Amino acid sequence: MATDTASQLDNRWKTLRITLSNAWIVTQREVRDSFRDWRIVAPIIILTFLFPFLAQFLATEFQEFVEGYGADLIGERTIPFLLMVVGFFPISISLVIALETFVGEKERRSLEPLLSTPLTNTELYIGKTLAAMIPPLIASFGGMTVYLGSLLFSELAWRPPAMLIVQIILLTAVQALVMVTGAVVVSSQTNSTRAANLLASFIIIPMALIIQGESVIMFLAPDADSPFGIGALWAIILGMFIVAVLFLRVGNSIFNREELLASTVSQLNLRGTLGKIKRYILAVDDTGTPAKNILDWYRRAIPYSLYQIATPLKVTTGVFIFAFMVGFFVSFTPQWHLQLPSQEELVEVANRDAKQFISYAIETRSLSFMFIFMQNSRVLLATLLLSIFSFGVMALVIPPITLALLGYITGTVLSAGYNPMVLVAGILTHGIIEIPVILLSAAVSLAVGAVVTRPPKGSTVGHAWTVMLGTTLKLIIGVVIPGLILAGLIESFVTPRLVLSILGI
Repeated sequence: MATDTASQLDNRWKTLRITLSNAWIVTQREVRDSFRDWRIVAPIIILTFLFPFLAQFLATEFQEFVEGYGADLIGERTIPFLLMVVGFFPISISLVIALETFVGEKERRSLEPLLSTPLTNTELYIGKTLAAMIPPLIASFGGMTVYLGSLLFSELAWRPPAMLIVQIILLTAVQALVMVTGAVVVSSQTNSTRAANLLASFIIIPMALIIQGESVIMFLAPDADSPFGIGALWAIILGMFIVAVLFLRVGNSIFNREELLASTVSQLNLRGTLGKIKRYILAVDDTGTPAKNILDWYRRAIPYSLYQIATPLKVTTGVFIFAFMVGFFVSFTPQWHLQLPSQEELVEVANRDAKQFISYAIETRSLSFMFIFMQNSRVLLATLLLSIFSFGVMALVIPPITLALLGYITGTVLSAGYNPMVLVAGILTHGIIEIPVILLSAAVSLAVGAVVTRPPKGSTVGHAWTVMLGTTLKLIIGVVIPGLILAGLIESFVTPRLVLSILGI
């Protein structure tokens, strides 16, 4: 048994080496061609040697300016931000190179000889992706080195934390990886460079927003001077790496030589697509058989769809449990512990103004219901939309925050010595419906976002995504929305009265 396992691992390692070796042949060819083009070399040289000195000049002038107003900290935080900018501008070239990888060669009629080689689709795809990354990364790391050198030996004499430099280097690398892998997917699925350049906005705009978020973190992070780096930046690095891996997986799974050589222009059949989605909203099986009536839809279609997302449900459940436990244990740490008044003090204050409080609660309960329902709906809708564009990653980021807060509240209330029934009444009365609904919504968001990374065998990416979108809408219409309405009504009309009753108010 052990011998068989070792043999399988050896074969896999051998296959991987052969794949990377053949991919490297394509990479070398592409990189040589890139460095022969002065339109690529000139921006690389300019951004490597001239832009860092401009950034260093701006850093010096800005720091002297803010020092005049006693804002030294702002000037210090600006320096690593400019280092990140110096690294980002050269990798923006990667979009141009990556968008040209397939569709550019197709328009120049130089793609056919490459696709006729005995290289596999995976080897071609990896080779092209690496070739689009190497020149921009050389320029990026070169520019960052020049900028750091100019800061170290200039009058600023900046001595940054080593881990912060490591984080900025890793951020630059993963940003280049995300941009390149995304652009290569676009290049392999479009028929003209014009279309590829237009679709590239879906890459550069989110990346620009991420850069802005990183800059805010660098200025405001409480652990900016920590020897272990900024915690939020580690989370961004990990998240972007996961997205890049998913991009690679998507691109490799949908890469097809025959379709790439086809010159037909894809047309949008909106009516057909909407009809297909409607069909799978009503479907009770894999063939798309519609439900006979609403009772048949709930009896057969809903369980069938729940079975389809069984794996995302398990993953999401595990993440939710983990988030709850993290929030629970964080509530007991000294730096995050919240000191609550005792239950007796709270009851005494509440009884003093009990009539006024109860009257106000009864008058505003309908408003509370609308607020609760709309707030939950907005969060879940945003999760769904963001998950579609992040391959389901955001489904495992946004909803678990609710469970982490719930765990924190649970730990805080219990540590303050409150009656545990207060938690049961205040959380589980409506939470027994709301939490499973949020869990289901997160699971379908994960499923519809991740289905493109691994479509079912024998199914195209477009068909698989359309079917899963129908399944998602089915569960949202049939379970999530009614569940949110019911949970909101209970939370507005029942939960407050039950909590007040247990507290004796």
